[in-house]
Amino acid sequence: MPDQIAVRGLTAHAHHGVYAFEREKGQTFSVDAVLDVDTAPAAATDDLEGTVNYAELAQQLHAVLTGEPVDLLETLAQRLADVCLANRLVDAVQIVVHKPEADLGVPFDDVTVSIRRARS
Repeated sequence: MPDQIAVRGLTAHAHHGVYAFEREKGQTFSVDAVLDVDTAPAAATDDLEGTVNYAELAQQLHAVLTGEPVDLLETLAQRLADVCLANRLVDAVQIVVHKPEADLGVPFDDVTVSIRRARS
């Protein structure tokens, strides 16, 4: 099993969705990102340059989350995965996008889209 770095529960108010009211009003979204990273070089040197700076990553993910609205959670998840894979140290990433305030017309806890992408 690879080493992993995770940022979970990154939350923001954003305007993603198919419906006009979702774009106008917005709602809460959250993201979990689990990165496959070889942490051995950083552990051996105790140097941040040898690993993923999760504070910087969180800022980048937040910028995508609050950025240009998209219709589909699948599109949003892919954009978030692309940000993670732009870091040369990330071998693969699992992204889960949560939309707990979606209007489904019935009681529910959460709607999620989960994707896994690897460096090609």
